[in-house]
Amino acid sequence: MNIKYFLLVSLVALTGTLRAQLIETPSATGFTNPVSMVSLPDPSVIRGGDGFFYLYATQDIGLVPIMRSRDLTTWEHVGNAFTKESRPCFIDGGGYMWAPDINRIGNRWVLYYSLSKWGEIHKNGIGVAVADSPSGPFKDLGPLFTSDEIGVANSIDQFYMEDEGRKYLFWGSFHGLYGVELAHDGLSVKRGAGKLRIAGNAYEAVYIHRKGGYYYLFASVDACCEGIKSTYKLVVGRSTSLFGPYLDKQGRRMLENQHEVVLQGNGHFKGPGHNAEFLSDKEGADWILYHAVDVRDPRGRKLMLDRVEWIDGWPVIGNGTPSLDMSQKPQF
Repeated sequence: MNIKYFLLVSLVALTGTLRAQLIETPSATGFTNPVSMVSLPDPSVIRGGDGFFYLYATQDIGLVPIMRSRDLTTWEHVGNAFTKESRPCFIDGGGYMWAPDINRIGNRWVLYYSLSKWGEIHKNGIGVAVADSPSGPFKDLGPLFTSDEIGVANSIDQFYMEDEGRKYLFWGSFHGLYGVELAHDGLSVKRGAGKLRIAGNAYEAVYIHRKGGYYYLFASVDACCEGIKSTYKLVVGRSTSLFGPYLDKQGRRMLENQHEVVLQGNGHFKGPGHNAEFLSDKEGADWILYHAVDVRDPRGRKLMLDRVEWIDGWPVIGNGTPSLDMSQKPQF
């Protein structure tokens, strides 16, 4: 065999092998958005204690679909929180289940959910269900309160958190964001507790994250659900107190609809918002799951994942829009 020909063939083969490795290696260590091709709006996520993360989403592909993943980038559907027989029905006409919020309280998995009729600001409320496993089945315990009972129109998009030994529920959708203390088991409003307003009418999808002496109030603004015309954005303010006042960088109050924009759409993904709980990997990096509309496949709202950096005491996500390039996977 001609030595030059042999060397050329060997070089081509080696180059092909290296190229294959370069293409295949990122699939093991990297990811690109979206991280799920099915519609998973308004996600909530929790560690299951069995090596999996469990994610719950608005009723698009099931009656509150339950997904699981080991790394936040590859998800499988393991069931639904409810069946046609067990689904909540405390709203006249059935309603639609939105924005689940999953938590571990004591030895039980506690799922708060919104039940609402689209376009009706009084035919809605927040309910609670419990299970012995993150994959269900969940037993519905009925409503914590309806919009009329609590005195807040459009009472949906709830978020549970514990702080200083107490349990709280925050909620609201474009009629103010509110919080109220819950009973010790988290299954009812604490007797005698009154609601407190923490933000104005511009917001929904509240999430509060405590870090470095501050409480960070994340919320979503503008239009969530208009396909590629969606203008949803993720915004934030911060406070040294759980119930505020939450301020932007200039000291203006979220009660007056002032905030910092954290994430907005780009040419590939529109309407990013309604984030899940932050998760920290073994390197201490924070990660955020949220939904957005993929312009290339605008059916539903796809699940997205990005890393959160903290710069000068404020959260920063990439260039302020959903990531487009291959990113390093979280390390758990």
